Amino acid sequence: MAESALPTLDDTAKRIIEQLQADGRASYASIGKAVGLSEAAVRNRVQKLTESGLLQVVAVTDPLTLGFSRQALIGVRCTGDTEALAEQFATRPEIDYVVLTAGSFDILIEVVCEDDDHLLQILNRHVRAHPEVNATETLVYLKLVKQQYNWGTR
Repeated sequence: MAESALPTLDDTAKRIIEQLQADGRASYASIGKAVGLSEAAVRNRVQKLTESGLLQVVAVTDPLTLGFSRQALIGVRCTGDTEALAEQFATRPEIDYVVLTAGSFDILIEVVCEDDDHLLQILNRHVRAHPEVNATETLVYLKLVKQQYNWGTR
């Protein structure tokens, strides 16, 4: 989408987003009351923000409560086309985050696993098995202290 087609994130749009971040199931009427707009105006704004790709309303779960007791960040050093390799990693359901980086790693991936055996299986069969992968470093999460999704309105 062309940059000029993106809606402006004015203060009202930011306040709508903040309301949805606090409660993604809030009604357009209640959001309207909080930000000073009609229900129809909020619905229209949310639709435009969603269609532009600036906003997604999704359900976020806690992996631990769903039986996924191991999360880890894997740093990958590789050769060749890092974008192509990152796209391959992104197809794996266990991998929930893939980013190309500059620095000591070419790619960072975050995995959500059932247990340590599952993590080892992902490392051996789906990460290290790629011939382009030279080395990996796995950082196992011991405790998640903070995870937030409200950075979009700062």
